[in-house]
Amino acid sequence: MKIWQIDFYRSPQQDTSGQVLWELLICDTTRSFEYTATCPQSAANSHWLGTQIQLAGSEKLPDIIQVFRPQSLSLIQAAASKLEIDVEATRNTSALKQWLQEKQYPLALDKPPPTPLPENLWGEQWRFATLPAGELVGMFAERPIPILSILGSLHPINLGLASTIPIPGVIIYGGRQSMRLARWLEAARPVELNYIAGEPNGLILEAGLVERWVVATFTDRDVAKAGETYQQRQQQSQGLHFLLVQPDDSGMTYSGFWLLRQEKS
Repeated sequence: MKIWQIDFYRSPQQDTSGQVLWELLICDTTRSFEYTATCPQSAANSHWLGTQIQLAGSEKLPDIIQVFRPQSLSLIQAAASKLEIDVEATRNTSALKQWLQEKQYPLALDKPPPTPLPENLWGEQWRFATLPAGELVGMFAERPIPILSILGSLHPINLGLASTIPIPGVIIYGGRQSMRLARWLEAARPVELNYIAGEPNGLILEAGLVERWVVATFTDRDVAKAGETYQQRQQQSQGLHFLLVQPDDSGMTYSGFWLLRQEKS
């Protein structure tokens, strides 16, 4: 499967007359292929973009285009639709982001304040947990879990993590709402789940391209201390962590499992 990562946005550079330029960057997931083009802002539309995608692909267009920037998404979707290319909105565009960093282009995206999780999805209980890196994938990959998200790039062995490293995570006991919560999370596309100290303390889920959700708030000091440990362990695990949703603590049934990793940018 041929995958491209694309960014199309205002360039920090201007042309000789001082006119604002838009820059198109295209690369594959290993950056063995790269393509760039610029146009004046007045020409920055889906027609121009589609033409450039065709020029970049020559005789072989990609199967999927990955986009991380919300401001680029609608234009790229419009261009890709005419070329019958699927578009995936995802923050997981490490090759493209590395390229942008090398060009010293800004990567920070405006993010809205976190929104409370809908009340009808609240679980009955939740807790912090850890699992050894060497057992993490095997423990869930072979189980009949309805919703399972374990990218190969996030396997501990592929990150060079020792099998004994504790991988931190959060387990939510959803009770009767367990599957409804898991399906909602699947649609929201979790990226990372962080403990944020404050008054009150909270668990904030980063999802989609820029969405943020308040999963839980708490004032208990022991839970806050566990939250601090949870974040510290993410530093030891290269940001790797997990989210598990299950009906109860029996360990017999699971609703959803996500292997997550803190964003580098």
